[in-house]
Amino acid sequence: MEYIVSARKYRPMSFDTVVGQLALTTTLKNAVKSGKLAHAYLFCGPRGVGKTTCARIFAKAINCQNPTADGEACNECESCQSFNEQRSLNIFELDAASNNSVEHIKTLMEQTRIPPQVGKYKVFIIDEVHMLSTAAFNAFLKTLEEPPAHVIFILATTEKHKILPTILSRCQIYDFERMTVQNTIDHLKHVAQKEGITFEDEALAVIAEKADGGMRDALSIFDQAASFCQGNITYQKVIEDLNVLDTDNYFQIVDLATQNKVGDIMVLLNNVLNNGFDGGLLIQGLAKHVRNVLMAKDPQTLPLLEVSEQAKQRYAEQAQKVNTHFCYEALKLMNQCDINYRQSSNKRLLVELTLIEVAQITQAAEDSPASGRKPRRLKSLFKNLIQQAQTKQAVQQVAAAAPKIERTSKPGIANPVGTATQPTATVQANAAAPASPIKKSSLKAASLGLSWSNLRQQNNKKMQILPGTSGIDDKNGSRHEAFSQDMLELQWLSMCNRMPQKYSGIAARMKNMSPKILEMPQVEVVVPNEIAKDEMEAIKGNILSTLKIYLHNDDITMSLRVAEQKEREKILTRKEQFELMSEKNPAIERLRKMFDLQLA
Repeated sequence: MEYIVSARKYRPMSFDTVVGQLALTTTLKNAVKSGKLAHAYLFCGPRGVGKTTCARIFAKAINCQNPTADGEACNECESCQSFNEQRSLNIFELDAASNNSVEHIKTLMEQTRIPPQVGKYKVFIIDEVHMLSTAAFNAFLKTLEEPPAHVIFILATTEKHKILPTILSRCQIYDFERMTVQNTIDHLKHVAQKEGITFEDEALAVIAEKADGGMRDALSIFDQAASFCQGNITYQKVIEDLNVLDTDNYFQIVDLATQNKVGDIMVLLNNVLNNGFDGGLLIQGLAKHVRNVLMAKDPQTLPLLEVSEQAKQRYAEQAQKVNTHFCYEALKLMNQCDINYRQSSNKRLLVELTLIEVAQITQAAEDSPASGRKPRRLKSLFKNLIQQAQTKQAVQQVAAAAPKIERTSKPGIANPVGTATQPTATVQANAAAPASPIKKSSLKAASLGLSWSNLRQQNNKKMQILPGTSGIDDKNGSRHEAFSQDMLELQWLSMCNRMPQKYSGIAARMKNMSPKILEMPQVEVVVPNEIAKDEMEAIKGNILSTLKIYLHNDDITMSLRVAEQKEREKILTRKEQFELMSEKNPAIERLRKMFDLQLA
């Protein structure tokens, strides 16, 4: 007896035997019962879901002389028998993949003029209609819009987007659904029982998942597995025959990752690769597995899992052991690995690093350099360095700016206060003196490539520019302390950081300006253009009051000047700023390499 594959042997012969398309078959049956038939139909959907099969069943029911009350063909009349024996002259099938020229369509159009000999309609089924050329589509348009009363067209395609909109607008469109895993398993059970084949439910679930929503693919894989297993389809034999990675591997990897057992994961990965499986497929399968675990954490999303009922139960059990944060982070890592896998020159190393990071998600952060953890508290480290730099520089500034107790005997130097040497002379004397060992070994914030804008969390954090503020007076009621260029720039940036939100625009521009001491206590600010100058003129009084308060000098005056063309500096990008700082201080580059940092 001739062997017939299951996909042909168990092809549905009626609407009731079609699997997974209940809404669509009900609509077609109702159309047959009521006699309200359109002149053109378009069946579209993925491969192997029953488009051509439904077109044949529909064409047979249309011409049935004694249809049942449910809209099914009777299989007894002359029209049904001729169709079953493949000798019907009223139903024509055309494969548009091999007959896609204008001549083929014109020949088909000639046949539409001849009325049916038996039955009411001539039905033309055009499979893979998207393969028709543009000229063939145009030749088909007029007949499709106004065909003879006895002609019905049924078009089938897997790629609806390739069909001209003028064709789509002339058809009733039916979208076929993908087969669900459970529907496929149920149908495979029916076929196995008919064939007398024993099976395991998990084995049929693997076949259904491998078919990816296509019933024809599922039946083809079923025949392959039945031949390999010799009538007893088991889970182990199916995954061996189909070269499918056992899902137990994914469950084990997740369990080991939550326990931070990196070594065991590496051994498992090595066994998987030695069995001939690709590392990229392992990552993809593991990502799908973690996604299923995440879906299984909520009873509402549990039905989204396209797996068997036994597998759903197993996913639900593992979901209780894994927290949601682990799933999110693991999916991010594996998605990034999947993106970089093709471009990687060492694919195994990429997979190993990804699995190591997944295994360390739930691991407690360690401060040991040899712990293998990437630095999680880098921000805190920089904060400590900044505080150390600020403390040391503040000590240096106090030592440099503090007035001497004894009077100077130098002639020609006036003492405005009358109790101490002029601070400016003290600063100059200290600058001329040889540097102390502490100053040589001190770490300045500028040497780390940091700006004073990062220091706004210090003591002056809550202060703002207040119009008309007189500041804190000393015992004599007036202040005349000298200040250095560094102190001026520090208070300037601090002021910009404390400015209210409504001045955020001008504050950002002021950060790029550098006030200079012309002659103590005269300050000059060079602005880039007239617009910035006008904006600063409006708040000049507030700026001056703030500088007087924090520099402790009531004699400060400030002038604004628009920069000349040669004075305007080029605005550097972040990368150019970093390169400039690295040239000035190689310690920045060493710090970057030490922590494996990248410029964002």
